[in-house]
Amino acid sequence: MPRTLEGQITMEKTPSYFITKEAPRRVFSMSRHTKLIVVVRDPVTRAVSDYTQTLSKSPGLPSFQNLAFRNATTGLIDTSWSAVRIGIYAKHLENWLRFFPLSRFLFVSGERLVTDPAGEMGRVQDFLGLKRVVTDKHFYFNQTKGFPCLKKPEGSSRPRCLGKSKGRPHPQIPSEVLLRLRDFYRPFNLKFYQMTGHNFGWD
Repeated sequence: MPRTLEGQITMEKTPSYFITKEAPRRVFSMSRHTKLIVVVRDPVTRAVSDYTQTLSKSPGLPSFQNLAFRNATTGLIDTSWSAVRIGIYAKHLENWLRFFPLSRFLFVSGERLVTDPAGEMGRVQDFLGLKRVVTDKHFYFNQTKGFPCLKKPEGSSRPRCLGKSKGRPHPQIPSEVLLRLRDFYRPFNLKFYQMTGHNFGWD
């Protein structure tokens, strides 16, 4: 990480940090005062989105249900598949809480980031001890993408929207597969709600 002067904040983002076993110890040894922002979304939607992303790069991929189930007859979920494993947030958070207290974390709702980006960004700015400068006026909803876009300062180029890899239509997944997955995640979600003190409303 670059040196940070008094009054500066240095940020870095890597989605895999949260799920990498060695990451909490490494971050802690760098600085125990690090503030951690974790963006989470409904793990079922997240798994389908993950699959959609991989499918776009590897069109010959087996079906979602073939990858999600270890045994389709019994409905046993394959937790070794990363698209499923990543959404077991409580398990990953346990690893981080061995090094950092809950007060060092801000959990951002991926759903609210879409429906109320200014509200969630307000929480982020408060958590970082920043003045609330990013507000409603900085966003507009892009109907084509299905996501909010960031308006740039007056006189500059076009608004900043998410790239081509975001907002792709998801493949049709049988409803019974999604229900089975929802049942699988429910106890983990409830534990995550208890651990964070925040109900994300995924059930």
